[in-house]
Amino acid sequence: MKLKSVLSTVFVSMFVFVLLTSLSFQEEWKVPEKYKNMENPYADSEDDDNIGADLWKLHCASCHGKTGNGDGKKADELESEMNDFAEEEFQSQTDGEIYYKSIFGRDEMPSFEKKIIEEEDRWLLVNYMKTFAE
Repeated sequence: MKLKSVLSTVFVSMFVFVLLTSLSFQEEWKVPEKYKNMENPYADSEDDDNIGADLWKLHCASCHGKTGNGDGKKADELESEMNDFAEEEFQSQTDGEIYYKSIFGRDEMPSFEKKIIEEEDRWLLVNYMKTFAE
């Protein structure tokens, strides 16, 4: 009787452990104050060459979707939650927060520091992401 109880306890403990470790708990993404408070020097710039949209299509749409709603072709392959960039949770961030997350990345979100080199291009991408609220 004791062996059955011990085995049962071990089984339940293993099940709970596997369940908890398989769930994706996403930690809050803390952005350094330096970036959080950054001013967007291109906030009022016209993107006549569609650089922001082109960078989005090239680097972001495959995971985040064409319009930033999280339904890109690769989204289902990821453990990270793909949020809708039109929602208040995303849009309420400062431009600096969006810049930091988009350029430096974390976990499954890759860094684009070496792929998007020009500072203006980085900000034009941020500006483009802000249009998803429209």
